[in-house]
Amino acid sequence: MKKHFKLAAISLAVLSTTAFAQDSSEPEYKQWFGLSGMFYNTDPGRPLTEGVYDDGQGISFEYGFRFTQSWAARIEYTDLELDYTSAISTGSTSEDGEMVGIDALYFMPDDMYYLFGGIKRQSVGEPTTLANVGIGKHWDLSDTVKVITEIATYHDFGEDYNDYSVKVGVSIPFGKSTPAAPQDSDNDGVVDSRDQCPMTPAGVRVDATGCSVDNDNDGVLNSVDQCPNTPAGTKVDAKGCAIKDADNDGVVDAMDECPDTAAGVKVDAKGCTVFDEETVEITLRVLFDNESAVVKMPKDPEISEFAEFMKQYPSTTAVIEGHTSAPGSEAYNMDLSERRAANFKDVMVDMYGIDSDRLETIGYGESRLLDTASNAEAHRVNRRISVTVKDTVKVPEEK
Repeated sequence: MKKHFKLAAISLAVLSTTAFAQDSSEPEYKQWFGLSGMFYNTDPGRPLTEGVYDDGQGISFEYGFRFTQSWAARIEYTDLELDYTSAISTGSTSEDGEMVGIDALYFMPDDMYYLFGGIKRQSVGEPTTLANVGIGKHWDLSDTVKVITEIATYHDFGEDYNDYSVKVGVSIPFGKSTPAAPQDSDNDGVVDSRDQCPMTPAGVRVDATGCSVDNDNDGVLNSVDQCPNTPAGTKVDAKGCAIKDADNDGVVDAMDECPDTAAGVKVDAKGCTVFDEETVEITLRVLFDNESAVVKMPKDPEISEFAEFMKQYPSTTAVIEGHTSAPGSEAYNMDLSERRAANFKDVMVDMYGIDSDRLETIGYGESRLLDTASNAEAHRVNRRISVTVKDTVKVPEEK
């Protein structure tokens, strides 16, 4: 709960700092008096020497002053009564006191609602100083009366507890401001508060935002548009004339050093394709019969795919690893694994035309078993060659 209080306080501070730098307008009214009823909820963990605090109620009196349309301050006095249950007697009783403090208020546009934060000194039972934040609204009941509604939370940093309150009442605003006549600095007929082009030259026809009219909607004002009838959707330059881009890559022909860029690829400022590095990889495993080094199906689709990969990426090399199952002597298995690797290399060279210099072979015998179990299935998967090829290639980046 302490984190929630801090977050609310920080949010109010950030919003307030930004708004204070921006708002200096006159408020609708400058001062107000308020009278409200308050429901006060105490934290169950709030310390009390001989009992436990319960909820309470009070009557609040406040005086506020608005410095600008957004910023205000107020002084508040609350006659507060808190119920509590005594630890040394049965039933509940109440204790009267007061709560006095000051708040800074920030009113949202059109007085939609306001945020506030401040300090309160509460003298009920054991006196304490509380920080508070909250949200409220002044509802228009008439030109001279407003309804006050507020919700606030209070935090005692010494004892680390949080109380809450809800307040409903009425306020009487007074000291209304006289609105100043709206200014039109460039005399274009649009007041400064709505003028998005405040330095329009004299005599230029403007739209409702105070900017020079753009009849062909190409983003270039009539006053500087040398091609005033550009078709809708056409890209134009600073003079309002169509930009030529033959390959539609977003770079005009006058600056395009690669005028025939393929569609859909990303280009740099010169109109040339931007490439990215990509890792490509393929792994192949071929199984053998018991005590055999013969590649049974040299035209197997997976073997063909592996050969095509090596042709597509001619800079790659590969190490063909031969393996056996566990049965048999170590020397016999080593020789068998080397023959399996060599025979697969021969298939790649003789049948698929892969340069033999790109292929190395090595036998591992029974030293790298995939499955260490002693059964037919384990022996089957261990009788194999395996080879992995990877390469880093450049590919065009897509838009």
